[in-house]
Amino acid sequence: MAESMKDFEQELEASFKKIEEGDIITGTVVSVDETGVVLDLKYYAEGFIPAEEFSREPGFNIKEAVQPGEEIQATVLRKDDGQGNILLSRAEAAEVLAWDKLKELQESGEALDVVVKGIVNGGAIAYVEGVRGFIPASKLALSYVEDTEEYLNKPLQVQVIDVDKEKKRLVLSAKELLREKAEQERRNKISNIEVGFVTEGTVESLQPYGAFVDLGNGVSGLVHISQICEKRIKKPSEAVSVGDKVKVKVIAIKDGKLSLSIKEASDLMAKEVEEETFELPESGEEATTSLGSLFANIKLN
Repeated sequence: MAESMKDFEQELEASFKKIEEGDIITGTVVSVDETGVVLDLKYYAEGFIPAEEFSREPGFNIKEAVQPGEEIQATVLRKDDGQGNILLSRAEAAEVLAWDKLKELQESGEALDVVVKGIVNGGAIAYVEGVRGFIPASKLALSYVEDTEEYLNKPLQVQVIDVDKEKKRLVLSAKELLREKAEQERRNKISNIEVGFVTEGTVESLQPYGAFVDLGNGVSGLVHISQICEKRIKKPSEAVSVGDKVKVKVIAIKDGKLSLSIKEASDLMAKEVEEETFELPESGEEATTSLGSLFANIKLN
């Protein structure tokens, strides 16, 4: 009984609170339909948020996004909407509150799941905290995207990289997260490679100090100029060209980077060929038998 009296007193006190236009107030969703959302404000009048004032995001479905019982913060537009309700805007409140949140997200570098809602000149549009954000074409992928249309309505992970409340500017980027993911995947692949591993790769670029070889599956390594061939060369192009298929041996792995050797792989191949060369047995009898079986299938004309 004491509890219910206390609750009643709180509700009574709340019903006498002063609500002014421009205030951001909190209410509980009572009902939702296509026209908007009704809120219980614990006040003498209920609050009403028209559908167009709930979110500025294109394609927003109010009936799917809002459920009865949820708490919503909204800005008071008018104390009477003509129907006895307090007219509210969740979009305005969200925008006021969003800029502080966006600044926090920029500082934390948190990965955010968004959906591309529009394509504009030079990039794409996505919404974070109800605020329209711009993703430059150069930040949609690891390389510059020519055809941004392919990203429309596609999910994307982004970070906030620039926030300017005064200019209402929000810039997002997927590139840094994609780079981190690619680097992690590369490191995971390299962790499965051991020193001594021999494989084939393609020379992808030449530098004064050596050649970078693509091993496939997103993994590449450096063949230092001293490891390209037996003879001394002044520049890698004296022995290899971009596009050449080469056998390489992994000779070191440090800080997620592979050091390769064409020279050692060649030495290893030569040694294997040498070991496979036919050797005559020491015993004459064994040699006769071995040679006899060796020539058995040869037909002379």
